[in-house]
Amino acid sequence: MHDHVVAVDVGTGSARAGVFDAHGRLLGKAEHPIIMNRPRENHAEHDSEDIWSAACIAVRKAMGESGVSPASVGAIGFDATCSLVVRDVDGEQISVSTGGERRFDTIVWLDHRALKEADFCTATAHAVLEHSGHFMSPEMEMPKLMWLKKQLPGTWMKAGYFFDLADFMTWKATGSLARSRCTLTAKWNYLAHTETGWQQDFLKQIGLEDLQERGRLPDRTTPVGESVGTLTEEAASALGLTTDCHVSAGMIDAYAGALGALAGYAGDPSRLEHQLALIAGTSSCIVSFSRELKPSHGMWGPYYEAVFRNLWLVEAGQSATGALLDHIVRMHAAGGEPTAALHQKIVSRIAQLRAEEGDAFGARIFVLPDFHGNRSPLADPHAVGVISGMTLDTSFDGLCALYWRTAVSIALGTRHILEKMKEYGYAPDTLHMAGGHVKNPVLMELYSDATGCKVVVPKMNEAVLLGTAIAASVACGLHKDLAAAGYAMYPGGEERVPDGAKQAMYDREYRRFLAMYRHRAELEAMN
Repeated sequence: MHDHVVAVDVGTGSARAGVFDAHGRLLGKAEHPIIMNRPRENHAEHDSEDIWSAACIAVRKAMGESGVSPASVGAIGFDATCSLVVRDVDGEQISVSTGGERRFDTIVWLDHRALKEADFCTATAHAVLEHSGHFMSPEMEMPKLMWLKKQLPGTWMKAGYFFDLADFMTWKATGSLARSRCTLTAKWNYLAHTETGWQQDFLKQIGLEDLQERGRLPDRTTPVGESVGTLTEEAASALGLTTDCHVSAGMIDAYAGALGALAGYAGDPSRLEHQLALIAGTSSCIVSFSRELKPSHGMWGPYYEAVFRNLWLVEAGQSATGALLDHIVRMHAAGGEPTAALHQKIVSRIAQLRAEEGDAFGARIFVLPDFHGNRSPLADPHAVGVISGMTLDTSFDGLCALYWRTAVSIALGTRHILEKMKEYGYAPDTLHMAGGHVKNPVLMELYSDATGCKVVVPKMNEAVLLGTAIAASVACGLHKDLAAAGYAMYPGGEERVPDGAKQAMYDREYRRFLAMYRHRAELEAMN
């Protein structure tokens, strides 16, 4: 009986796999690292075969840990970062790297090589931009493709397939050229709510009129929860599964996390609209759903049916959050390589110093966290970070103060996003957490107190894997739809309410945060 599913999450640094039963219980989990090439500033590349191999290793390990028989796995699902995979006309690897190394065929989501191309797209003011916050990010696929065509014309002329990374994984698994509605709507400017999803006039305007033909991109997309086929013999052998195993349509990792975090509300859209998923790790993504189209500036979307049928999705985000804390640790004289143990040491010392000094701890340090641009709500990939209030202190306690105030700025950046969302008609009041930040007590306290929101911490902190498993369970008929799967598989969570005694302090901090944005703009505007 096919009463189990496998979920694979391809992140920035590793591929993870989980084996789930029909009730959402995680029976086995494994992880395997993936390679990243950083040949120059703003360039980041993966080897897609390395990613596939890592996923297969992780699945085999997770299956072994679970004790589940391959014959009982009804479906496997893949989620991934919104990285761009390029293959030649024969489906073989082809370089996207200025270094020319063939295996580096994937431009990583965080790669910012296409800043100029993104600005060009924004300047067109085309109607497609109404569904990406009226701006184009270099993290989207169109600017990357424009860069590729201009800077590596040999690669472009030899290209035969373009994939979002999640769609590449389903292609490797099944041989199907089906593309997910989730990936194309969110990252390729495909308008799923229109009769003709691809807007040919836009593609022509940005010089990609041959994109669909060259990349073998279909006219129609596959909704989340549908099967794109079953495993090929080669893929089944590599994964340690069977050829009866279905493969569900791929998902953007953050949206899989949103599905996993908010699955308990999938059957009640009116309540779902008040919930936000905050998937926070290297970067942070805030995802909300709405029954109505609510256009905005500085946020990605609204995307029609990027996850749930008949619902719009909007995403806001911070390009560097966990990565920013790593950077602070790495660059400070008292820091070093930002290991989990060093982060824990800093967090523990912060608790001691706050107990001793109270609100005065680090109070004169102010940070703008835009060290890798501002994704939301300013939609400015050129934005830079700011630190005010530094002294000659190079001690470990000095590092702790800077770390604490950087964490405050990250939470205030989240508040900035939430305030803008409210202006556009969204009504968020609860943050459902997922990702690595759940393990950081400093951030978890701040996400509640600095934003004024109730925070829900899941009983199982694997929302991304769970969301992918939920979609897979529908693809093989284990559950009839996403709502039923969410009801059956959502684990619930523990709530934390904001400390009302700290509201005035964080209101003041937020005013200072906004003032720093004004001051930065004033400095940059001076002749």
